[in-house]
Amino acid sequence: MSRSANALASREPAGIRLKELGKTFRSEDGDEFRALHNIDLEIGKGEFLSLLGPSGCGKSTLLRIIAGLELPSSGTVEVDGKPLRGTPPGLGMVFQRDVLLDWRNILDNVLLPVEFSGERKEAFRERAREFLALYGLKGFEQRYPWELSGGMRQRTAICRALILDPAFLMMDEPFGALDALTRDELNIELQSLWLRTKKSVLFVTHGIAEAVFLSDRIAVMATSPGRIVEILKIDLPRPRDFSVRGTERFGEYTNHIREVFEQYGLFRSGPR
Repeated sequence: MSRSANALASREPAGIRLKELGKTFRSEDGDEFRALHNIDLEIGKGEFLSLLGPSGCGKSTLLRIIAGLELPSSGTVEVDGKPLRGTPPGLGMVFQRDVLLDWRNILDNVLLPVEFSGERKEAFRERAREFLALYGLKGFEQRYPWELSGGMRQRTAICRALILDPAFLMMDEPFGALDALTRDELNIELQSLWLRTKKSVLFVTHGIAEAVFLSDRIAVMATSPGRIVEILKIDLPRPRDFSVRGTERFGEYTNHIREVFEQYGLFRSGPR
């Protein structure tokens, strides 16, 4: 890999601390809905931490608060020991939907954050090409999103999130809409990226096996209101391949999480 692509590992990872965080939404008629309650969580520098829980437990709301897109009703967010003011610097985001612009080719979609930052696109063009090549998209630079498969579009979205070398990567169910084989492939690629760069990653999912496979720690969330009911450390050797899913230790982790979900009445239809 060239020097500019290796710069991906150059920025110091971020650390984030949430203290007694709460979020209440109010409707126009005055009704209140408590989406998050008393969230205490620390995301260490260079850590891969997953938020795992069913739909409606506030995972995405929590991400929006950390990203500065939503204000908490109570509590604080600190980034590297300083109170959060707006969007934290060095943040990259990947959503479940790739939100690519269909009228821009793949290369220009990857370069979009550069334009928003005020940097010169030409200074990042070669870097964007190298990321696309790294993620199996060499030769597709001039294609448009509607010409690509779902997995290729999501790889493009990851390249876009990485182009400015973020210290902290937030991923909101980024592979949830993909087929199982593509999802597995992107799990392996994401782990490889994290091992190479040691960026801080906050990964939202409702897939138990996916969380166990990827994470250093898992924050298990319950609903009504959204809250963290357990934080589980995953002690499995890295790098991990899918043979780890057949191990006794992996099964112990997944079974324990299912038991937690059952305890809180969250396993009616079963997380994926």
